[in-house]
Amino acid sequence: MRVLLQRVARASVSINGREIAQIPHGLLILLGVSSQDTEDDARYIVDKTANLRLFADAAGHFNRSALDTSAQLLVVSQFTLYADTRKGRRPDFTAAAPPAHAEALYMRTVEMFRGLGLKTSTGQFREHMLVSLDNDGPVTILLDSADRLRPRRA
Repeated sequence: MRVLLQRVARASVSINGREIAQIPHGLLILLGVSSQDTEDDARYIVDKTANLRLFADAAGHFNRSALDTSAQLLVVSQFTLYADTRKGRRPDFTAAAPPAHAEALYMRTVEMFRGLGLKTSTGQFREHMLVSLDNDGPVTILLDSADRLRPRRA
């Protein structure tokens, strides 16, 4: 599972010109699911995202997490995070999960965020969405659940 986290001053999702979700402050989470991902991957991503210190304390240091700040989340499905661009000029998305598997794990991930008490809004799965954001910082972090299986230092 791959997640692109963006700390935002505000973010919203619109479909066909109608805003369906918005947050005033928190994290925009673009979430991609691979065909190999399981609930363990979702659990890792949720724990890492909720506890990652991306928000400033009084001294301006990254010392506060989404849980510490009661940050709101906007989670948007993003299969293109699994684009393979090594060959040719058209991205290959075969590593992305099939829609049924991806949607189930996407929804389970959203449930886990909500289970932590984080106010969580979503985009709409398999829809063309316009995502608007004011990236705060900017702060943008890429997480990959496969990293939990790799040694930290070689």
